Amino acid sequence: MTKSASDLTTLTIAEAHEGLTKKSFSATDLAKSYLAAMEKGRKLNAYVLETPEKALAMAAASDARIAKGEIGPLEGIPIGVKDLFCTKGTRTTACSNILGNFVPPYESTVTSNLWRDGAVMLGKLNNDEFAMGSSNETSCFPGPINPWRRDGDNKALVPGGSSGGSSAAVAAMLCAGATATDTGGSIRQPAALTGTVGIKPTYGRVSRWGIVAFASSLDQAGPIARDVKDAAMLLRSFAGPDAKDTTCVDRPVPDYVAAVGKSVRDMTIGIPKEYRIEGMPPEIQKLWDDGARILKEAGANIVEISLPHTKYALPAYYIVAPAEASSNLARYDGVRYGLREPGKDIVDLYEKTRAKGFGKEVKRRIMIGTYVLSAGYYDAYYVRAQKLRTLIKQDFEQAYASGVDAILTPSTPSAAFGIGEKGSADPVEMYLQDVFTVTVNMAGLPGIAVPAGLDPQGLPLGLQLIGRAFDEETLFSLASVIETEKGRFPVTERWWG
Repeated sequence: MTKSASDLTTLTIAEAHEGLTKKSFSATDLAKSYLAAMEKGRKLNAYVLETPEKALAMAAASDARIAKGEIGPLEGIPIGVKDLFCTKGTRTTACSNILGNFVPPYESTVTSNLWRDGAVMLGKLNNDEFAMGSSNETSCFPGPINPWRRDGDNKALVPGGSSGGSSAAVAAMLCAGATATDTGGSIRQPAALTGTVGIKPTYGRVSRWGIVAFASSLDQAGPIARDVKDAAMLLRSFAGPDAKDTTCVDRPVPDYVAAVGKSVRDMTIGIPKEYRIEGMPPEIQKLWDDGARILKEAGANIVEISLPHTKYALPAYYIVAPAEASSNLARYDGVRYGLREPGKDIVDLYEKTRAKGFGKEVKRRIMIGTYVLSAGYYDAYYVRAQKLRTLIKQDFEQAYASGVDAILTPSTPSAAFGIGEKGSADPVEMYLQDVFTVTVNMAGLPGIAVPAGLDPQGLPLGLQLIGRAFDEETLFSLASVIETEKGRFPVTERWWG
């Protein structure tokens, strides 16, 4: 091995793949380096289950394929898997007590695609319970900690949610890349809070089969990675048709990697005036203006646009998502799998199992969802929210029909905040974290978060680019322009080990 073990974990996926192809080091060397880093990084709580034996066995199989010249697109690359993705023979809990020690007898399509392409599984990553949260504080396991700290302050910060384990692990170099899911911002928001890159693909671009459901019409899987090219490499493996998911489109997967670094000259970028929310911190406004300047200097045209129904997106989302959650989570009843609390009859068993198994935030959303779907309220809430969703989608369609190629916005209304700082007294305070991201899920569009600067306390901030349906390539091209100008944002101090 020509590099030290700690050096290997600093390689991007593209660099590691090149090194493995040239046989500068082996897949086993790479896996061992990450397993050592994971051991040192346990205080970050990024992983809820480590799978070292599986990792080494998969790495050995990669080495055997490399020796024969059979090198997959992600051959030997160590990946962390959000605990929402079912992994055959490996515990999957959605970070909820109600699933207990559930071990799936099947593999999700996304992880199957990764293993098909040669990736190596390091373990299962922390997330908010059933992906319901914006800070990863609702997990039944101890919550993950952001590897970033404010300048001169040791207070533990959240890594965002719901994919907080994924963002923390990627930022702390405890995996080369990670799977994640995004229902209202759960890839883009944690990526922005940790200085990493996260892309939510178009709804239907990636199969949802084998992923524990939250809100089926909004959920979409995507990667969190250290840079734009790595995100493109991962999405190329994630995407593709799947007969097991009827919402997954049957259309070819473009070469996303080829889009990275492509010219953006003469593209038109929309700046939506409705995203200039009241009380926006000056550093977020400056970041946004700076992003527009970078794209303009690269030859893009910047135009102001209007997305008039934006203000309704958050309230409509928090009707649609809980409604679908209450339907999806009805399957957790203590009868077939997971936790079972004995009761005097079937109703008592249901009530006791759900009371003990579900966390507070999940119960809150199930109750909201059940209420808005109930007789007498269905038309007043759920039907109206779905009508608003159509109007939100039409706003975007009109912008793209007018010649806009993509839309530039902030990713989050603030940098990472302290654990316990938001939402304990008023849950709506936490829900407001999703203000810039939920519109993208409501409209089914692709969105990418790319780090673009630091706040006054030295914490990373991200910009979001929203594209036309199934035009992730344009997002990769635009994000790589921002990344080239701003550079990458690795954590400066490894204080955890």
